[in-house]
Amino acid sequence: MSSPRWQDAARATGLLAPDGRVAATIFAEMSALAARTGAINLGQGFPDVDGPDYVKAAAITAIREGRNQYPPGDGIPELRRAIADHQARHYGLAVDPDAEVLVTTGATEAIAASLLALVGPGDEVITLEPFYDSHAAGIAMAGATHVRVPLVPDGSTFRLDLDALRAAASPRTRMILVNSPHNPTGTVLTRAELEAVAQVARERDAVVLTDEVYEHLVFDGVAHVPVATLPGMAERTLTVSSSGKTFSFTGWKIGWVHGPAHLITAVRTVKQFLTYTSGAPFQPAIAQALADDDTPRALASSLASRRDLLLEGLETAGFGVSVPAGTYFVVADGGPLGFADGADLCRRLPELAGVVAVPVSAFCAAGSPTADAFRSRIRFTFVKREEVLREAATRLARLSPS
Repeated sequence: MSSPRWQDAARATGLLAPDGRVAATIFAEMSALAARTGAINLGQGFPDVDGPDYVKAAAITAIREGRNQYPPGDGIPELRRAIADHQARHYGLAVDPDAEVLVTTGATEAIAASLLALVGPGDEVITLEPFYDSHAAGIAMAGATHVRVPLVPDGSTFRLDLDALRAAASPRTRMILVNSPHNPTGTVLTRAELEAVAQVARERDAVVLTDEVYEHLVFDGVAHVPVATLPGMAERTLTVSSSGKTFSFTGWKIGWVHGPAHLITAVRTVKQFLTYTSGAPFQPAIAQALADDDTPRALASSLASRRDLLLEGLETAGFGVSVPAGTYFVVADGGPLGFADGADLCRRLPELAGVVAVPVSAFCAAGSPTADAFRSRIRFTFVKREEVLREAATRLARLSPS
């Protein structure tokens, strides 16, 4: 008898222990280690301050006005209109808020529901590697085959291996799952890289599912290019984003997916049997927030300065660093400090420096060439207050051999 899908998903994310039990994620392990040791937790990517007060006030008003029961399964009309208006304003995309937008319980549900709706046994789903853990889990739960294409070091950043992408595509390729800006590396895929993805998708008649939750968190004049804006791609692309990263309300879990009506109908059919709906008083608050372009710009500017502060601290400590063009994560290489195994370094880091990070190998398939290539690298988040990052940099300086 084949193993249950939950076991496949647990194996895909490295959670199934040898005795068959589901083990804790590396993120939970590192967060528990930070709590136990008093180390500064730069492993888990969540802000340590809330988003704008006016958005919180809008949610409180909605609660007081009685917007506390089930909202429509596809999301309240004003939020769906706000999402469509946002896409038109920022990217020139014409999106029908009634037929082509679905509000979800965070981006994670949008991705899971899309995978469960559109792929299954016998299908292949291509992702980047390293990959966000829920991507692998969703592919496994759908019963599809996970095909991985590596990001490779290129100077101070990472780039998509285009030859590997073309070689990975096959007649069984049903979907390409793209994450840009990319967690964990901070890479923002270039238009040329995305055009290569689009070409493969058209050749294989595949759907592109694109995780764009960090769309506004880009730096140094780098542009985020939604796949749906490329020629011929709007009709085969599902675009996922979220209010959590853009407005620093990660616990509200208000995400969305938009795309062609027939694909959204398929995703909605699955989503109605997952959460059905959620976040009643938060949805009108996020609808207001999406009309505000100043908050995302201010957050990106603030994050750029905090990124540079952490980069300086890591370089002073002796790490090799990659400069992220987006997200709020930095990848650092412990190799120059004599640490060949990033997972081992992360478990020792609280004692050595009073800081917690996560190994990049946790975002790779166990034993894969990419996992080996990233073995010495670890990920830090800089979505913390400046004083926290300064203290972390001071502590990390203890590692410096000089």
